[in-house]
Amino acid sequence: MQFHKHRFSGFFETDLDINLKRLGTRYIIFTGCTTSVCVESTIRDAMFREYSPVLLADSTGEVIGWDLPRTNHDATLLLIEKQFGWVSSSEEFVKVLRATAKASA
Repeated sequence: MQFHKHRFSGFFETDLDINLKRLGTRYIIFTGCTTSVCVESTIRDAMFREYSPVLLADSTGEVIGWDLPRTNHDATLLLIEKQFGWVSSSEEFVKVLRATAKASA
């Protein structure tokens, strides 16, 4: 499936929610850019729609604040972790997937 968004959130005026619900989706893995704008907006909308968002911190990016001691990327990671879902590294996420697949085999 492919969706074209025209606002910050991937859910806004797209068929994303309809198709995810049709598939019985519960968890959504997030990557992308700009962490504090598009990624965060879509994660918030996912959570409001009863999905469980998982943000892969090392697979997102942020240009705002990159030259400051703390970036908007860092702030968004903390916000997502505390309020809207889970934050993981891609390496840790893959380890969990492998362990889960092994356990269910």
